[in-house]
Amino acid sequence: MRRRRELSDDVRAALALRLAREGLRLAAEARAVGVSAFHPMPGEPDTLPLLQALAGAGFVTSLPVTLAFGQPLTFRSWRPGEPLSPGFKGILEPPVEAPEIAPDLLFVPLAAFDRRGGRVGYGAGLYDRTLAGLRSRKAIRAVGVAFSASEVESVPSGPFDEPLDLIVTESETIFPRGIP
Repeated sequence: MRRRRELSDDVRAALALRLAREGLRLAAEARAVGVSAFHPMPGEPDTLPLLQALAGAGFVTSLPVTLAFGQPLTFRSWRPGEPLSPGFKGILEPPVEAPEIAPDLLFVPLAAFDRRGGRVGYGAGLYDRTLAGLRSRKAIRAVGVAFSASEVESVPSGPFDEPLDLIVTESETIFPRGIP
């Protein structure tokens, strides 16, 4: 987290720009209908240009919503410019009347990652539960979004940890299983 806070504005802008371009490409390649990204908290990668690009290209965009601690996330439709309100831990989320969607492609926040697709989140296991539930119902892709400074040699993995399919940083797209 300290390394992430020390990043320059140029590195932050590079990831936001690269993520918008690469994310749009990945969504088209996956033939995704619904795409979810997270609303950035201070210090996190800026996903708003990505959401703007996806919405502008006609994808159904959404943000995650925490209904109860320890439960899987749900996703509500949201386009940049629409209203948001503080939810769990003050994270901005769409209002309750926004339609729920089941995304095909998810851009996932993380604190650290490794090249095998392991991720460290923020300790609540919300995305692991969510990805497991979605993957039990349909094919989805989970894309980690991170600054390259968040890469570590190895992330500890347990039986409930869900791997990432790809990781997008400011300098590269990582394919943990070697297949784009």
